Formats: sequence, C-alpha cells, structure tokens
Amino acid sequence: MSAGPEVGTVLPALSVHLTRESLVRYAGASGDFNPIHYSDHAATSLGLPGVVAHGMLTMAVAARAVTAWAGPDARLVSYAVRFTKPVPVPDDGVGAELQVSGSVTAADAETTTVTLEATCGGEKVLGAARVVLGVDPA
Repeated sequence: MSAGPEVGTVLPALSVHLTRESLVRYAGASGDFNPIHYSDHAATSLGLPGVVAHGMLTMAVAARAVTAWAGPDARLVSYAVRFTKPVPVPDDGVGAELQVSGSVTAADAETTTVTLEATCGGEKVLGAARVVLGVDPA
C-alpha cells in the first residue's frame, strides 16, 4: 500500500471462481461441514436456492481485494460485513464467480478505511463491507 492513499482511490477489481471443490476444501480447512455447503437436498429443504458458499469464505475472498492492494505488511485493524444474499454454487461444472470492488472511503494519519462491494451473478452478496487498515508511521 502506498503511503497515505487518498479518499476515492479505487482498488483493483478481484474476481474469484468458486466451485463445489472450493467449498469442500474450505470445509476441510475450517471444520464447517454444515450440509448446506455440500448437499442440494439439505440446502433446498431450508429454502436456499441450492448449495451455498460458506459466509466466512465469501467474507475472506472479499478481504483479499484489500490485502492484495495493501501488500504483505498491511495491518488489518477491523473488518465487518453484513451478509445480504447467499452465494449459490451450482454443481454444473462452472460454479459461481464472486466479484469484488472497493475504494478508499476515509484516510487519516492512523487508519485507511476501504469500503467493498461483493456481487455474484449481478446480486449484491455483502453489504456494509468495511475494512480498516492501520497506517504504519514512516
């Protein structure tokens, strides 16, 4: 991250492809084996459109847009989102594309705030997504 990014700075867009394999790998790493993340039957019986991505996976993917832009020495101070829609991941050999964009919405001597937007299939999946980075003194 360059020193002192200006309000309005637009982060490079991030697009991440999610498949059922992605969900299996995430379940193994996280220990979250809720059947809505692998069973269409379980998901639809709860009123979901089918298997959906883990919320924390969606959140982590969105954060990558900021960490990739800010660089390896960035200090993530806080991160909050509101889940607005689930990310359906069909078992069709294609999967789903999660698209993330963001911009700097506040910056001072101590922190930089980035507001993110995450969509899948044209639908907003995260709302009020905000990352605060600590600014290291020069």
